[in-house]
Amino acid sequence: MTHDANLRHAFSACGIELEYMIVDAQTLSVRPIADELLRYAAGSQVAEFERGHFAWSNELVLHLVEIKNIQPDAQLDTLVAGFQGEIASIDSQLARFGARLMPTGMHPWMNPLHETRIWPHQNAEIYRSFDRIFDCRQHGWANLQSMHVNLPFAGDSEFSRLHAAARVLLPLLPALAASSPVADGRSRDVLDFRMESYRHHPMRIPALIGRVIPDTVTSRSEYETSVLAPAYRDIAPFDPEKELQYEWINARGAIARFDRSALEIRVIDLQECPQADLAIAALTMAVVRALYRNRWSALEAQQAIGTETLAEILLACIRDADRAVIDDPRFLALFGFSKDRCEAGELWQHLLAQCALDPQLSSASRQVIVTILQHGPLARRILTALGNGFDQARLKAVYRQLCDCLATGRLFLAGQV
Repeated sequence: MTHDANLRHAFSACGIELEYMIVDAQTLSVRPIADELLRYAAGSQVAEFERGHFAWSNELVLHLVEIKNIQPDAQLDTLVAGFQGEIASIDSQLARFGARLMPTGMHPWMNPLHETRIWPHQNAEIYRSFDRIFDCRQHGWANLQSMHVNLPFAGDSEFSRLHAAARVLLPLLPALAASSPVADGRSRDVLDFRMESYRHHPMRIPALIGRVIPDTVTSRSEYETSVLAPAYRDIAPFDPEKELQYEWINARGAIARFDRSALEIRVIDLQECPQADLAIAALTMAVVRALYRNRWSALEAQQAIGTETLAEILLACIRDADRAVIDDPRFLALFGFSKDRCEAGELWQHLLAQCALDPQLSSASRQVIVTILQHGPLARRILTALGNGFDQARLKAVYRQLCDCLATGRLFLAGQV
């Protein structure tokens, strides 16, 4: 996000980033033309094109474009129409190239080894460095689309409380938002294959990602010492020009962006339309707010729970999403949940009921979440629609319907295909 959030207090606003694949309108295979889209829209080659309240920008690979609200907004449901309008505008311009946008967390049959094209324009040296060090021709780099939720904070007290709250919620987010069950043209046996791929992607330098779940920190200075310094130290031999030694090199599931005084949550798969994305963001913000205010548990209890415990719950939710079994009473107690064992979907039902009056959760957003909880996360709905049909014809039929859901702003249900 390109905004000054230094004076914004926790939960006063939110920044949203949505990443979309550019695909051929007929074949639905990836089209590496993000630079052409931005050049056509802006009239010159740019990395970011601002349109009023929103901006389009590049990412690592040429088949991906990001849409974001330039300034953070206080109410998320007001952004739905705006993001939908940006999608319509991009689709209309992509039509000139015989292309369109595709949603979900991963392209279902992209071959990253052969189809990856790295952004070659502004800041190209950064992307080349990533590719040289990690080889970006793999799913965890070249084929993953997510929503980033940026929550502001002011000072160490707000930062430590916000970080603690987000940290304990991170493991549950794939249970609600998994949308990437298919890659390489087949079911991958985990409902959130984007996150499964992501958690391994920088493993040449493990300090960059740890266990995805961040360790507890209580101040900016502690964060810089315990998180950023080891990352900078370990990447230094591969980065003599120091092009990558910035806070965004941290690849954990929630990272501090002190340059804009915001905590960025990064474990949420992209959904089928902004209505679904923003509903998930609203519930995420509502639950984090309740934790931040110690509604169910004290700050000390949130900070004390171990990273290994949270990482194991994350892995279960990456694999089984809403049906992941959580049997850690201490973790469940952080959310005011009295049972010793439940499925993740049941815990989300509890959290929706508990947060129903949160100002972020409009009736429309609540209804979207109810639909997700009734029919399963998008990944489960995709698999239901596919049935046993993982041939190209069936994959194209289902993912074309998902593209249509994005274009028209409607939820995807398996019976539509």
